[in-house]
Amino acid sequence: MKVALVHDWLTGTRGGEKVLRELARLFPAAPLYTLFRFPGSVPPEVEARPVFTTWLQRVVSPGRDYRSLLPLYFLAAESWRLEEYDLVLSTSHCVAKAARRGPGGFHLCYCHTPVRYLHDQFGDYLRGRGALVRLVARLVRAPLRARDVATVPRVDAFLANSENVRERIARLYRREARVVPAPVDSAFYTPAPSTVRREGLLVVSALAPYKRVDDALEASARLGLPLTVAGFGPEERRLRALAGANVRFAGSPSDEELRALYRSAEAVLMPGEEDFGIVPLEAQACGTPVVALGKGGALETVVDGVTGVLYPEPGAGPLAEAVARVRAARFDASALVANAARFSEAAFRERFLAAAREA
Repeated sequence: MKVALVHDWLTGTRGGEKVLRELARLFPAAPLYTLFRFPGSVPPEVEARPVFTTWLQRVVSPGRDYRSLLPLYFLAAESWRLEEYDLVLSTSHCVAKAARRGPGGFHLCYCHTPVRYLHDQFGDYLRGRGALVRLVARLVRAPLRARDVATVPRVDAFLANSENVRERIARLYRREARVVPAPVDSAFYTPAPSTVRREGLLVVSALAPYKRVDDALEASARLGLPLTVAGFGPEERRLRALAGANVRFAGSPSDEELRALYRSAEAVLMPGEEDFGIVPLEAQACGTPVVALGKGGALETVVDGVTGVLYPEPGAGPLAEAVARVRAARFDASALVANAARFSEAAFRERFLAAAREA
């Protein structure tokens, strides 16, 4: 059976790319199709295979906000040629699901979410943006959203990374999906082998408006606690301007550096609504409690009062109150590790293969 992998873009390693790495391990001979890539930005298992990009590769660069090219993404996706493959396996949070299979092929989409910035979280993506950007975004939203929905029939079967996303697929795309939770590398992310002093707070996130990293900046300042921010994205310049002396930006740490950050933090903060969220599971695997907005995927990965604290509404004030609660509580590290282990890479592979065969 000839298999092709399709991924939106390859510009860094976040949760979606960690899922892609597992699929690359399951299908080591499968080539990868993507809109564009920044070489060296994703795991070796992904980099090592043939990667085919679109004409957008000549337009994008690491120094510009490639998300501004969103109106071109659906057009570029039409240039993928996948007729020769028996199975097209897309991992999609944007246009990968728009891939066309051949007449005898099957398209299985592992959906991280229907396109957030065209549907439920449109307003969140415009936080902090200027009036002109907001106006243009509102003008293009309706036709792009219609285009997004129009490509849904190209998918023969959907898998969702969470119950949260399964519900969103049903509501927005009118399709059923089987849930296969995203994996955490619980063999790598483990508690420190010896006692490590924990100090300060940690955010590991794309620096995008809907992530609400500015809430974490303000909350840590109110509490007088040091904060480390690990990640990259279009919000970095604005967030650096907002940050006080208590904030350190760590960029894109290596896996080993990220593990060390998890192990030394008092708590990991997740102030935005996530589709699923691998970060809180990596933190728990390292024995670190999580403070998360109690919406979306956090309801499936964080056990309130056992592996962290959930707070009900977004904002720096509620986040600061939740951080104070988590610092005053005592958490059993073994309970955190056990919760993360439910989402191990081995469990993902077993669930994925079972769902794929059923589809």
